[in-house]
Amino acid sequence: MKKVIANKEIDVNEEGYLEDVSQWTKEVGTELAKEQGIDMTDKHWEVIDYLQDKYKNDEALSIRGIKKSGVINIKEFYDLFPGGPLKKSTLIAGIPKPKSCI
Repeated sequence: MKKVIANKEIDVNEEGYLEDVSQWTKEVGTELAKEQGIDMTDKHWEVIDYLQDKYKNDEALSIRGIKKSGVINIKEFYDLFPGGPLKKSTLIAGIPKPKSCI
């Protein structure tokens, strides 16, 4: 389905994830974050960059992988993206929901 985010028409699935990663911009990510009740900081963007890089390299995303990343510790990850950090952070990053997320 179509949704207007940051003045762009974006294709999203029923859960709000982008259908086409190429439609993502930082402005789109910022708007998606606002919808999740998150005000983005430099640390948030560092995590988003990490997730997008992993996705581009076809690497599976998981909480365990985040923990080992050296980018962020798990407590901070949960603090930055409360209520489902991997689910929310991947949605904001414009990448598909990881298989490890319910």
